[in-house]
Order: sequence, then C-alpha cells, then structure tokens
Amino acid sequence: MYRFGGLNATSFRETAVDLSRVDLNLLVYLDVLLRERNVTKAANHLGITQPAMSNGLRRLRDLFADPLLVRTSEGMTATERARELQPMVRGILSDIEQTVQEKTPFSAMESHRVFRIMASDYAESCLMPRVLRRIRQEAPNVTLDVLTPSDVSFLDVEQGRLDMAINRFDKIPQSFHQKTLWAEYFACLMNVRNPILKEPFTLDTYLDASHIWVSKTGFGVGVGVNPKDVQRLGWVDEALSRMGRKRQISVFTRHYQVAMLLAEQHDLIATLPSRAAWLQKDNPNLVVKVPPFEIPPFELKMAWSPLLQHNTDHQWLRKLIAEVAEEVDAEFADFGARFEASDLPQVHSSER
Repeated sequence: MYRFGGLNATSFRETAVDLSRVDLNLLVYLDVLLRERNVTKAANHLGITQPAMSNGLRRLRDLFADPLLVRTSEGMTATERARELQPMVRGILSDIEQTVQEKTPFSAMESHRVFRIMASDYAESCLMPRVLRRIRQEAPNVTLDVLTPSDVSFLDVEQGRLDMAINRFDKIPQSFHQKTLWAEYFACLMNVRNPILKEPFTLDTYLDASHIWVSKTGFGVGVGVNPKDVQRLGWVDEALSRMGRKRQISVFTRHYQVAMLLAEQHDLIATLPSRAAWLQKDNPNLVVKVPPFEIPPFELKMAWSPLLQHNTDHQWLRKLIAEVAEEVDAEFADFGARFEASDLPQVHSSER
C-alpha cells in the first residue's frame, strides 16, 4: 500500500478535505466578513440580504470548525483561526481573479487613469516631484492624486481604493505587498548664524540648542503631542532617551517642509531625514551637519494591496516609482555618504 508522508492511502482519503463541499462563494463571504467585522455591512458590500450572509457565516463555521467571528464588547472580533485564514483567503481570491481576468497591456501614452497615492510629507518632498515629472513624460493624460496619511487607512489600501502607500511603516498587514525604496539616515539642519556653530558641534552643544520636532507619519488622524512622552516622540528622542539625555523642543510640526523653513530661525535645529536636508543644500542661509549621536536608520517603503499585484496599470506605476527612487538614491549618494554610520546595520532594498 502506498504511503503519503506517513499516511497510508486509506487514511489519506479519510483526512483529505472534500473540495466538492467547498463553495467558492463562501471564501468571498469570509474575505468580506473579516474586513468588515459586521454581518450587515458585509451583506451590503456584496449586495445580498443579511439572512443570506448569516447563513454563509454558519456554513463557514461548519467548514472550518471554528466560530471565526465572536461578539465582544468591541463588536465582532476575529478568532485566532480567522486571523490565520485572512491572508491565505485573500491570496486565493486574488489568484482566482488574476486567472479569470482578461489581461490587457497598459498603454501609458493613451491612458487616462487616475492613480491615488498616499505619501508622507517627507516622501512627497523627496520623491513625488520626480515621479510626477516621469509620469508627465510617459503618460501625459494620467492624473496623480496624492493624499496624506491622515486621509486614508490600511483598509483603503487593502481594498484597492488606494493604489499605493509610500511611507515609513512600523507595522504593515501581512497580506500587503511592499518594496523598500531606500534606507534613510538623519541630518541636522540649522541657520549658518546659529550661535552653537561658534563651538564644535557636539552632543552637549546640540542639547544646549532649541529644537524643531517633526512627527513620525503614519495612517489615521493625528493627535496632540505630549513633550514628556518620549516613546511617542519618535526616532531622535528615543535615541537620546537611550543615552539618558533629552533635548529642548520649542516647535512641534507635522510637516518636513515647515521644519526646513523654521530651521532658518537663527537659534533652532531641525533633525530630519538626510534626503530632506539635501533639498536645502543650495540654500545659503542653512548648513547641514551630521548628528553628534547615533540615530538608527529607517526604510522608506511603498506598499500595495494584493488585489493590485497583477494589474498591468499598477505594475507600470510600481516600476516607474522604483526607477525614480534609484535615480534619487544615485544622485544623493555623494552627499549622503557622511550620514551613514559604519557600525549601524545596513538596510537593503527588498520586495515581497
């Protein structure tokens, strides 16, 4: 008798899933239910009745031998099994959509497509002007709609309502595809007449100065800042906290462009990503310095929904953005080399 990974043929047949009892529509129901976490909303999304969706949930619970969604004080909550299933189900449906969808090549010169991209203020300053220039050259009728992180949510990305999110991400849903565009280090930007420049630029002189804080950018609406909450202040202040030190912050802003303008004040320092400082390299009123302490680098990434992974329009956009990022990286290299700490781990471009 043949054996399959330790099972004989008889036991294999007994334990194998009977695919004839799996209704593909149930996977569609599960995908929407796990996104909406609400039977009524899921039913409305699919254009079916609430009883039909409830019946679908009952069949899904029988199929997976798991409640999948349970009612809690915070509403319907996914079980551990449901959370495991979510990226797998999304991937299966994405593959099926790709299989049955007629694939038409993207014609950049003829397209009137609108691409919606969420970009942090930093990415919008350092990357998007060049992206727009390339799009205008290759696809003159394409429209670019650039949104801020507070305009969108991860759900907008997941459901394909947003073509791309370009940012630094602490966490990102497992189902998302992503590509690292570049690794970023930090620089200090200040007025050429800043009084601290009369002495060597050390940690002590840095801490004696007044500082401009720029927020970490993420999804969702921002809230006010508590200057005493170091853990929420971001990279620079966390690095200082590890040394038992703290800087004096005089201005809080959510925009890197504003921080660069404020750095022209005679006594303020803006510690910000080095590519943002690079934009001011020809400004005679400003000088760029290497921070006098180590601040770990971060990665600028673009992320997109698995729903768009095989879309030819989207593939063109991803390729264009990646190429522009490489051009920025090459042009920035000489200026940026001094900010890379040799004893910090290097960050490499990657995609998944």
